[in-house]
Amino acid sequence: MVGFRNLSETSTTFTRSGDPVFKEDRAIVASYPVQRTVRAALAATAALALAGGVSVPHAAAQPTNGDEAVKRYFDLAHEAEQLNEQHLRAVDELAAAQATIEQANRDLAAAQQAQGQLQGQVDLLTEASFEGARFNQLSALLVSDSQQDFLNRMSALGVLAGENAEAVAGLSAAVDKANEATRRANEAVDNANKAIADIDQRKAALDEQINEVRAVYRALPRAERDRLAGEGYTGPVSTPPGQAGDAVQWALGQRGKDYVFGSNGPDTWDCSSLMQAAYRSVGIAIPRTTYGQATIGRPVSLNEVKAGDLIIYYSGQSHVAMAIDGIRAVHASTEGVPVKIQDIESIGPVNTIRRVVG
Repeated sequence: MVGFRNLSETSTTFTRSGDPVFKEDRAIVASYPVQRTVRAALAATAALALAGGVSVPHAAAQPTNGDEAVKRYFDLAHEAEQLNEQHLRAVDELAAAQATIEQANRDLAAAQQAQGQLQGQVDLLTEASFEGARFNQLSALLVSDSQQDFLNRMSALGVLAGENAEAVAGLSAAVDKANEATRRANEAVDNANKAIADIDQRKAALDEQINEVRAVYRALPRAERDRLAGEGYTGPVSTPPGQAGDAVQWALGQRGKDYVFGSNGPDTWDCSSLMQAAYRSVGIAIPRTTYGQATIGRPVSLNEVKAGDLIIYYSGQSHVAMAIDGIRAVHASTEGVPVKIQDIESIGPVNTIRRVVG
């Protein structure tokens, strides 16, 4: 059996005033444009790293004004968001591989047990005596009362031998398949472990860059930090009846909660965990990552968007929001920015839109 490890994550949370409170036991992220900044740095690197080696980006020159500082903060957050999703996907693949190998081991044990039982039956038949003689052609001839009795005994012997030989062959094939399944599962686990180790290396290499992002955030004017931390509209929103509308209402109920890189709730969220929890609240299971969420349901165009649709952003599919209607969406943006309502097209470039219900 091959096991897999749990990876601790580092995170930064922000107070309502916008001042960051950093926590060492979780993973890091940044905000709206910011949200894509830290995340993207880590994520983009990891995504490319999985495809083949990629150099870790070096820190850029210090921004010369507030606008540049905010943009840089969001750019780094986006890179970190990408790495977060890459990391979560690798963890999912590892868990799936672990489940596969456990099932393969069970199948192998069952096949070997059945083979052993049948082999014992075959051995017993071939070694058994019939009225004190070996159960073979000679013994059949010696103990037969007539030619017809001999033919009957020979026919029965042939049927038994044929059936048991076929059964043993079938079980041997089953064992071979189980062995192959185990080999593939072990290989999948090994590959997933390598992928996570690769992402870990990129995260470690980007720690210095993330620290710089924190410094950039702290250096932002108070007005900018207050703007990022604003909750936006928090009043009632009407949604259509049904599971999709109920999922939207649940997500809207999370408005004002902080974004934390890699968080699964219930007090803080990242973009994809918020979507997963919203649909889970109405009895629908969807994948944890933006990549998985970009494949479920059916695709719809921007002109067809309605409540409950999942809107996946950026070419790397690193961010997700849930449509409220054809104009607005609710999402967990990035650290420093709470869960809030925002215009669909202002969040970022739309990659794909998936309808989970209907």
